[in-house]
Amino acid sequence: MSINWFGAYTLLKKETWRFLKVYHQTLFSPTVNIILFLAVFSLSVGHQIENIQGVPFTVFMASGLIMMAAMQNAFANSSSSFVMGKVMGHIVDYLIPPLGAFELLFAFTVGAILRGISVAIVAFAAISIFVSLPIFSFSNVIFYLIFSCMFLALLGVLCGIISETFDHMSAMTSYVITPLTFLSGTFYSTNVLPEFWQKVSHLNPFFYMIDGFRFSITGHHDGNLLTGKIFIATINLILGIALYFMIKRGYRIKN
Repeated sequence: MSINWFGAYTLLKKETWRFLKVYHQTLFSPTVNIILFLAVFSLSVGHQIENIQGVPFTVFMASGLIMMAAMQNAFANSSSSFVMGKVMGHIVDYLIPPLGAFELLFAFTVGAILRGISVAIVAFAAISIFVSLPIFSFSNVIFYLIFSCMFLALLGVLCGIISETFDHMSAMTSYVITPLTFLSGTFYSTNVLPEFWQKVSHLNPFFYMIDGFRFSITGHHDGNLLTGKIFIATINLILGIALYFMIKRGYRIKN
């Protein structure tokens, strides 16, 4: 298979500049939102809960919120690109040039990963002004940021492919992405749940992403890290292959 790397890089550059040009909306706004989340939780219950599973309350919350923001913005980047192309009619601009399914998937996915990582960096820097955030394992920070944002980026591409309007994209965000994120242990430790609900939580891929990133910052984890890494890598591979063939066939793109 011949890969048009120049074309893929050009589209990736376009995707990257697309979110950098509106950094107030794509980078600063998510950061302000999670700082407000952290402030509200700290003021409302922070004085009652000094630590969670041995981790200071604010550090526990901050690490989960940073990952949540990175994942949600990775999804928003790839999904909005695809849906906007369909709604506004310029999806054809991706199909006419000599860009195959791999190049399109590569550019949209990596562009979304870069936005997710950028949001995480800005959020980490901003929160560090108020909360002293350690880094327990930098290599794990890199792994969980890249592979978690990759999964949400691929989900965003899937959403873009199957959605015909912005309402469809909004529905997936409201009914799938947000609930799975909030029920993944972002705001609490799953160890406090009854055994049945712990097992249910461990079926949620978002749990392993939040839990793994929190371990990278605090050294604390609720689930099995090796199981989580294998789970994340496997679902990324399966979803990536499925999307490659969907784009190659032009499923809901060329009609």
